[in-house]
Amino acid sequence: MINVLGELLVRLYNLLWYPALPFALAALADDRESRRQRLGRGFAHGRALDHSKLPVWVHAASVGEIEGVRPVVEHLASERNDLEFIITTMTSAGRDAARQRLNRAAELAPLDHPRTVHSFLKHIRPALLLITETELWPNFLLQSAAGGTKLALINARLSCRSMKRYRLVQPLIANGLSRAHLILAQTTGDAERFIKLGAHPERIAVTGNVKYQLPEESEPVRAVIADFALGRPLLIAGSTAPGEEEVVLTAYRSLLESFPSLGLVLAPRHLQRVDQLVRTLSNAGFGFLRASQPRATRAPAKREGVRESATHHNEGARVDPRVLLLDTMGELASFYRLATVAFVGGSLRPGRGGQSLAEPAARSVPVLFGPYYENHRQLGDMLIAAGAGSVVRDARELAHAAAQWLTDPERRTMAGQRARSVLQQLAGNSEIVARHLCTLLPRR
Repeated sequence: MINVLGELLVRLYNLLWYPALPFALAALADDRESRRQRLGRGFAHGRALDHSKLPVWVHAASVGEIEGVRPVVEHLASERNDLEFIITTMTSAGRDAARQRLNRAAELAPLDHPRTVHSFLKHIRPALLLITETELWPNFLLQSAAGGTKLALINARLSCRSMKRYRLVQPLIANGLSRAHLILAQTTGDAERFIKLGAHPERIAVTGNVKYQLPEESEPVRAVIADFALGRPLLIAGSTAPGEEEVVLTAYRSLLESFPSLGLVLAPRHLQRVDQLVRTLSNAGFGFLRASQPRATRAPAKREGVRESATHHNEGARVDPRVLLLDTMGELASFYRLATVAFVGGSLRPGRGGQSLAEPAARSVPVLFGPYYENHRQLGDMLIAAGAGSVVRDARELAHAAAQWLTDPERRTMAGQRARSVLQQLAGNSEIVARHLCTLLPRR
């Protein structure tokens, strides 16, 4: 009965795509090349594939999912040099991240219209399709399987909230999930929910989330920024979004009244905002150091409650800036290990979903973050439950939560250890995942 109903729902789903296609294109493709990619014609027109290699289609939603699949792609590539990876994402930011971080061919994913998916598959003819997390697009699954492509879900997750939505169209989703040859779930709970939706139990394994990797203990930190942290407690505000730096600076000014030696590191998510933040810091009255220019900038005026000791670097006096502006790429993750407390941005306002909570947690640092952390809901909830993380909504709450950990070093150390322990529970092994996937590939 479910199979018959599933087939009917697939037909209805595909029929609805025809009137919806122009609107989807208008919303999701703002130039000619993007429209071509959304129609499944990007690779067909823009790039010749190496037909001597086995094509592997990797689909991820956006930047976070690209980071999650990156170690798997790297392990597969090292195991099998006869593979060619074709990456698709749902967002332009994800596509750009795939090109930069994976150094692979990447484009926007075709819309799940039956003809656009058919056009895409006709050109690339993948031997294997890897779908990350919860990207359960029916035609991706059904048409790939019909063409002989092996299907695998990696870092697969299915929240209780998503489960409720999918239950409304369970026969449709079950029709696609039943075609999956392998589902590598993040947790036992995720695995159970996939089975309830129609996945075959014998094709599911729990392998954790390879997005969460525990770093090497001997991560290098550049001397000029390590010197800034020397001998002082440190609050690192990482991956901040517009409007969040002002909240952090207000909280920091309040914290200085009780912790006058406290240093602050501001690390914006996007470096094109650095000039704006230079003005923000100057207007706030803080002397600061730029990681890219290791000479301090004097605050233009003293502010009440802030003992400012920074001076112009060209006056020859000793400079002791309070704030480090981390305006370089790739240094934040390792710098977290010098933090006393961390705040992770992209989370105080709706729309961004929060940045990586794993980076400070992996380095045994207690984590503060805003209420909008849906991109990292599982990890965030577990950090809160373990007393290793806390939600803050404004400058007052940020200052209060940070002060609790700054006041009690023993409690802070224990919270940091629990943060790393939580991450260990969730961390996946990309080598094991790659080994599972190799069983779906033809032998060389």
